[in-house]
Amino acid sequence: MHKQEFLTHEFFMRQALQEAQQAFDKNEIPIGAVVVTNNQIVGRGHNLTEQFKDVSAHAELLAITAAANFLDTKYLNRCTLYVTIEPCVMCAGALAWAQIGAVVYGAAEPKTGFSKYNPSLLHPKTIIIKDVLSAECAGLIQTFFKNKR
Repeated sequence: MHKQEFLTHEFFMRQALQEAQQAFDKNEIPIGAVVVTNNQIVGRGHNLTEQFKDVSAHAELLAITAAANFLDTKYLNRCTLYVTIEPCVMCAGALAWAQIGAVVYGAAEPKTGFSKYNPSLLHPKTIIIKDVLSAECAGLIQTFFKNKR
């Protein structure tokens, strides 16, 4: 891989999509997330709510916990979270407390995404970037729910 490839939002979103695919393969809602700082992934997560029987086992929360442990800090203001689907209110609240530097998400979540309820829920300094590989991110979750019906 070339060094420049690491600098793209698409590269890291593809890493989040790999996490989402792991969730899909476990019959979990396929959402994946990675936390990045200095072009290095420091936290990964995918939904594990069914496996853990825990409604809080969302990809974003697992990824920020992993990143905080790796970096030995509770504040992730120099980090970017890449997540395949727009975070819910619970995850957005946790991201606000972590003071995440940026959130990059793939597809919007019009039913449960944080922006439906409170678009300013994230920390005021958090940068939000939307629609990175949105078709791929939405496609995986649409396939999952289509298979459920």
